[in-house]
Order: sequence, then structure tokens, then C-alpha cells
Amino acid sequence: MELFSEQGYEKTSLREIADRLGVTKAALYYHFKTKDDIVHGIVESMAAPIDETIAWGEQQSWSPAVRDELVRRFAAGIAERAPLLRFFHENQPALRESPAGLEFRARMIKMVHLVHGPGAAFEDRLRATMALFSVNSAFFLLKNDNDAACQPGGPPPPSATEGEAIAAALTVALEIAARIDPGEPVG
Repeated sequence: MELFSEQGYEKTSLREIADRLGVTKAALYYHFKTKDDIVHGIVESMAAPIDETIAWGEQQSWSPAVRDELVRRFAAGIAERAPLLRFFHENQPALRESPAGLEFRARMIKMVHLVHGPGAAFEDRLRATMALFSVNSAFFLLKNDNDAACQPGGPPPPSATEGEAIAAALTVALEIAARIDPGEPVG
């Protein structure tokens, strides 16, 4: 994960991964035939909180309280797995069509459906998507703020910790989700 984040997925070799782990390339290859296999393993282990949230949500009847709890659990799960989110941010082009990327996308689609509930109008489906992606966006903004602080020509933006960023994201996500109307869909 560190190498993929530092160098990018495409530029990281199996040899470098083996060296970082302190094993031979043959030992690494015994467990993982490709970088995609490694990424799949990382995603599976790191996505456990999202999978748990989905499983919980699938057992509930939709209500505003369930919607809000889904958003809270999702935000907490992402906060626990911030390195995975950074990894996806920094390697989007390479991972977009990879099996691990497609599986993560499927998880996100399930989360969106659970948050907006059955029969949601387009606007509410969009609100559910934006609520969840506000958590994702907090990490994007945090990274860009840190990059901007290194840029000359202006005062650095106010800094935020990862904890402050996730708290702000949860507040915004719940504000957006609160606008989801459980009434009859329009159109």
C-alpha cells in the first residue's frame, strides 16, 4: 500500500514490493501472482467496515434514522481505512477497471442504494451519492490543502487533522442526507 501510494500502482514492481516486505520475489509470487491480486487482497481486508455497514443496512427497513446510521457507519469505516481511500485517490486511472476497483465501485453503489432507500427520485439518489462522497471528498481536500500549503504565492489554507476532516465530512454528509425525501418518487 505504501509503495503504491508513494510511486503509483503502475510504477511499482513486484520486486519492489518483495524487497519492502523483506521476502523473495518467489515467496511473494507464491501468494500473489500479480499486482492486481495484491490490490484485491488489500481492498478485501480494508473494505470490511463498508461490507459490515452494507450487511447491517440490508437487514433494516429504510427510515431517516437508518439512513443517518448508514452514513455514520460509512464515515467511521472510511476514517478507519483512510490509507485505502488515499490509495484509490492516487491510483484512480490504473484501478478504475481493475477487479478490485470494480468491486469497490459495486460496494459504493450498494451504499448509495441503502442510503436513498427504495423508490427514490433522481434528486434523492444524487443526494445519497453526494452524502457518501462528501466523506471521500474530505480526504481529497485535506491532501490538496496540504499540497497547497507548500505552494508559494499566498497564505496557506487553515490546516485540519484527519479527525477534523472526517468530523466535518460527517456533518456535511448528514446535512445532505437529511434532504432525502422518503415520500413517493417524482417522475
